[in-house]
Amino acid sequence: MPWAENHRTIQDSEESVRRARVRFLERSDLMLLLFLKGTGTLVGSSGLHRMDWTVPKFEIGYWCRSRFTGKGYITEAVCGISAFAFEALDARRLEIRCDSQNHRSVTVAEQSSFTPEGKLRNDARAPDGSMRDTLIFSSVSEDGTS
Repeated sequence: MPWAENHRTIQDSEESVRRARVRFLERSDLMLLLFLKGTGTLVGSSGLHRMDWTVPKFEIGYWCRSRFTGKGYITEAVCGISAFAFEALDARRLEIRCDSQNHRSVTVAEQSSFTPEGKLRNDARAPDGSMRDTLIFSSVSEDGTS
């Protein structure tokens, strides 16, 4: 992930969190850190991104530390964040976008009851320079229009 290249030191991470706080206060991005319940152990991060308050719609992004993958933590976070977005922010549409080769992210979207909508072919470059496809999944409010 491109953003990970900017997190090489503790200071880099602290600066990122400070910028995230400003974006939170501006209501332009909502980054969330995920911790194991009752501990200070960071599992990963998630949040609501690419906000469009005129709809309102949001993209849910997520990242998980390697040692915590496959345990359901990210699916649990996505379900909770989705409920928050629909109930507290009156979201009409949520999206998850992921690399077509990122099978764990695809599984999170599917297990969180997001609907596959399509594939953006040759949408991004991998670190090795090869072209990658992006999958789009969505969840819409039951009383919204689609």
